Amino acid sequence: MALSIDFTYLDQMISPARRREIAPEILAAQKTLLGKSGAGSDFLGWLDPAALNSPGELSRLEACAERLAAQSGAVLVVGIGGSYLGARAAVEYLVSPLYNSIPKKTPDLWFVGNDVSASHLAEVLSACRGQEISVIVISKSGTTTEPAVAFRVLKKELARRYGGDAASHVVAITDRARGALLAMARAEGYETFVIPDDVGGRFSVLTPVGLLPIALAGVDVRSLIAGAADAASFCASPDFDSNICLQYAAARNLLLRAGRSVELFCGWNPCFTMTAEWLKQLFGESEGKDHKGLFPASAAFTTDLHSLGQFIQDGSRILFETVVSIGEDTASLSVEAEDGDPDGLNYLAGMPLGEINHRAERAVAMAHRSGGTPSIILTTPSRSAYEYGWMLYFFEFACGVSGYTLGVNPFDQPGVEDYKKNMFALLGKPGYEALAAQLSNK
Repeated sequence: MALSIDFTYLDQMISPARRREIAPEILAAQKTLLGKSGAGSDFLGWLDPAALNSPGELSRLEACAERLAAQSGAVLVVGIGGSYLGARAAVEYLVSPLYNSIPKKTPDLWFVGNDVSASHLAEVLSACRGQEISVIVISKSGTTTEPAVAFRVLKKELARRYGGDAASHVVAITDRARGALLAMARAEGYETFVIPDDVGGRFSVLTPVGLLPIALAGVDVRSLIAGAADAASFCASPDFDSNICLQYAAARNLLLRAGRSVELFCGWNPCFTMTAEWLKQLFGESEGKDHKGLFPASAAFTTDLHSLGQFIQDGSRILFETVVSIGEDTASLSVEAEDGDPDGLNYLAGMPLGEINHRAERAVAMAHRSGGTPSIILTTPSRSAYEYGWMLYFFEFACGVSGYTLGVNPFDQPGVEDYKKNMFALLGKPGYEALAAQLSNK
């Protein structure tokens, strides 16, 4: 396993015996998921990571990444939700949350089209001044407002810079057979990759949606896929006592039933911050239906101990923590002794910062447990692509099992469509005139 689980800081609230009591429900949900017999079963292509990309398509994707890297100082990735979160999370986790600022041989990556802020897009274009640029546009339909607006602006910029050669600076990742973006790609001659029909956006990180930007950052995507494939074999085991994915799903469902309605995803390294954002979409969009589900939130420690720490320790007893701990730090800085001990830190002399961080993890978990906030600790040995792929799949599988245990369809998102319809109406999109009239009277 590339991930281990520790229930030490949970057991006084949800005992091992209690987790085993719910095992039949969890195993039934696992069977439904693996048997593709539940609601949303048309969107389970992610279950087999090794089959998501054929060898030929994976080689073509790697070649495309090399081409874009050779011609670009910066690549703008246009997408929203699952069309950008997984890729950005992986780049920040596996390379650096300061990716665009560090010395490297790969191009800068800017993620745009995930808002409609004029200043954000203008600032990104300003940051790319003087660099050759390319664009990866990701959309199943090509008509989702935020990325479509951004892409229209970027097409104009590419045409201004490159004229008739602008198409060679665009890659479209879209539907196999239909949609506005596919039609545009065919008309303009963009290189294209397919979003599989049976994979929803929030589960798409191991498809070209995530893999092309991740490969551009120099990450070994084959190792990422290998980790996920090994996790798939592990998570399919029906042995509840050895399957930590099933145990995690059981614990979080029991905590919800006990009144803990918020799951706080916590990391102890800034590299985890965007992964927590990916997790918030994964679980929030999958489970938040029919007035059910845990509310996913996140905290970055130790930073947020100086803002949220008081509430976690002593506020309303509504939450529990799922903590992701990285075993080995990538840097080896230590505290050095100073004459006179001016800041009182000589007691830490010789201690690596990574060890200080791990001891802080344990101290905080102990404090939160004593204050009545339980924690589930997940530990991964290091920041490797293999281990990260394993962790991504672990959470995806746990999400599917948890959703079926909860009694919802984990693979649709009907609530998201409501805001889109209202936005189309208020923006004056043709076909939404009646709704616009209704909204104007509210």
